Amino acid sequence: MTICYDLRFPNLYRQLAKKDCLIILVPAAFTRPTGKDHWEVLNRSRAIENNVFIVATGMCGKHHMKRKTYGYSLLVDPWGNIINHTKNKPAVINSTINISDVNKIRKKIPSLKYE
Repeated sequence: MTICYDLRFPNLYRQLAKKDCLIILVPAAFTRPTGKDHWEVLNRSRAIENNVFIVATGMCGKHHMKRKTYGYSLLVDPWGNIINHTKNKPAVINSTINISDVNKIRKKIPSLKYE
């Protein structure tokens, strides 16, 4: 599990993948400007770079001191495909994943072995 701003540190995700993590959870509260421009691309990148599932939950709405968070929770597979997602409103998503996809993709692209 990582949180919010950790998404900007790819080495953290690499270390987790090298410890054989298959799924990484990313609860966050990205603001609307950075969420719109960075949230999806960073989550997809971390999934692809490390061949892991990313479960990213994004806080949404208006908060204290007029802070607005982006929302947009998503589930990304190890290939970088978005399996399921929400919009900018509270929601529950229900998805099924095949955890063996991680090992299949790690065999196809064995980048974790060559650092």
